[in-house]
Amino acid sequence: MPMDENKAKTIFITGATGLVGGHAAEEAVRRGHRVRALVRVSSDTRWLDQLGVEKVVGDLQDADALRKGAEGADWIFNCAAKVGDWGTLAEFRRLNVEALRLLLDAAVAAKVGRFVHVSSLGVYEGRDHHGTDETVPPAADSLDAYTRSKTEAEALVLEYARAKGLPAAIVRPGFIYGERDRTVLPKLLTNLRRGTFAYFGSGEQALNCIYAKNLVHGLFLAAESPAALGEVFNLTDGEPVSKSRFVGRVAELAGLKPPTRHIPLRLARVLAGVVEGAARLRGAKNPPLINKARYKFLGLNLDYSIAKARDVLGYDPPYRFDEAIERSMAEHRPRAGTSSGAKEHEGVKA
Repeated sequence: MPMDENKAKTIFITGATGLVGGHAAEEAVRRGHRVRALVRVSSDTRWLDQLGVEKVVGDLQDADALRKGAEGADWIFNCAAKVGDWGTLAEFRRLNVEALRLLLDAAVAAKVGRFVHVSSLGVYEGRDHHGTDETVPPAADSLDAYTRSKTEAEALVLEYARAKGLPAAIVRPGFIYGERDRTVLPKLLTNLRRGTFAYFGSGEQALNCIYAKNLVHGLFLAAESPAALGEVFNLTDGEPVSKSRFVGRVAELAGLKPPTRHIPLRLARVLAGVVEGAARLRGAKNPPLINKARYKFLGLNLDYSIAKARDVLGYDPPYRFDEAIERSMAEHRPRAGTSSGAKEHEGVKA
């Protein structure tokens, strides 16, 4: 049975101004919980203000703010991370591992009832996946710094669970999309409008996507279920979605022509290595148009089993892909006399 399902909780959420954290805060308020959010001074908090969320000003490296946020909290949802496919391992470790340790220390000191950490399906080896489940260990040497830091973060959470008795659970979402997304869909739409998007290979390879509200559904199940303690769960939308189905539907809903350009898979793999190597040699600050991480995302079959989440948590994604992508694209749909464009944003997000 779920843990104190009907009792209102105080939930401390990091990354609450990002995509996942914002949806988690919304769902928590809907369920009658009290939400406390870590926000930076520069954060846009209008959505949280509408929800009536308590704000703790600080960042992931602010130990005092983390202690203040954790104090008196029943649950902590760690939805914050530095994301991206470019940057040094040191940069990603600073926020995704070293700062996480501060949050874990705060959680232990506050004796929280549940700590749910949002990781990533990117922790698995950079190869084709067909129904890969949690019995397969994370890759020791990932393709990019972001996923390497997420692998190390998972290990740290599990270490605190074993050594310090922290009641923790980990969820591994795939490619996240949803309403109020400031990064993924806007970037994809920009590339579609510019005509720079191309599939690697056929485009029929599996995409490990998950709608933000489906992810939040799994997040709460991990918080409520005693069986989740010390466990890791893959989470996706739970239905086959190819790269071309996702991208084509986004283009259609935005009133754009679906992309037709394809780069042969072998050529894309070679180009990814060469172009990334050259960019690193010249110290490029921004990612090149093609790199190893993007090859992994666009070129590989990324199909993961969610049987464990279904069996242990009772996870049944409440939204099917067709409805989820329409909801996600509502703010990007073309309107008479207006442009559906959106600005791109970089930085730390959920």
